[in-house]
Amino acid sequence: MPRPEIRQKLASAGLIVLFFVGWEVFCVVSGMSDLILPRPSQVFVTLVQRLPVLWPHIVQTLVTTMIGFILGVALGILLGALIGVSKTAYDTVYPLLIGFSSIPKVAVVPIFVLWFGSGTVPAVLTALAICFFPIVVNIATGLATTEPELEDVLKALGASKFDILWNVGLPRTMPFFFASLKVAITYAFVGTVLAETVASNRGIGNVMMSASSNFNVPLLFAGLFILAALGVALYVAFSLIEARVTGWATRRNDLAAAA
Repeated sequence: MPRPEIRQKLASAGLIVLFFVGWEVFCVVSGMSDLILPRPSQVFVTLVQRLPVLWPHIVQTLVTTMIGFILGVALGILLGALIGVSKTAYDTVYPLLIGFSSIPKVAVVPIFVLWFGSGTVPAVLTALAICFFPIVVNIATGLATTEPELEDVLKALGASKFDILWNVGLPRTMPFFFASLKVAITYAFVGTVLAETVASNRGIGNVMMSASSNFNVPLLFAGLFILAALGVALYVAFSLIEARVTGWATRRNDLAAAA
């Protein structure tokens, strides 16, 4: 790893450590009550002590989120490709998608509960509903920005519309696609936890709701830490995959530093 990258990683880690140290010092110096803002050390101790009990809820939230996310990605790719290659679909489907995305997802959770009952299904559907729109927008944008001149040359060489889409449109869409994945996975966690707080007896959302009703603020913050850790882990995973798949579209840090 080049030295500038090492320094950047160390600086980022140092800032994160400084944030938690500052939080700890602020709580100690100000005498902040645990019912308002617990110290990070208290949250960590609570997390370690409750981990055996929290583990099934962590698995439930992670599995639910990934199912909703995968379904949302599949739906987003299909709709994004349709909108990106068809002017008619853009004029008809896109306004409907914008209208649906404008609806607060907390308003659709009771509808999912009414249709499917409480449990995992409403959480999966909420995660799907909240995460698929960024996929649609980025896939459609990537396909719509393919140069018309390039399409004309390929058509002149005998390429069909499917050939152009498969060999040119989709590869050029990959940077847009991975950018939307990193946004969509965080949205998926929001949707899952939102549904778990309303209509589930399992999951981190339900744990946080119970902790809030019992004024167990350290446990509430432990739930936040878990969600943050899961989101960061998946974000990093997609970033690593993105670097392997779309490295050609990313300016290297060492080249940028040498410029």
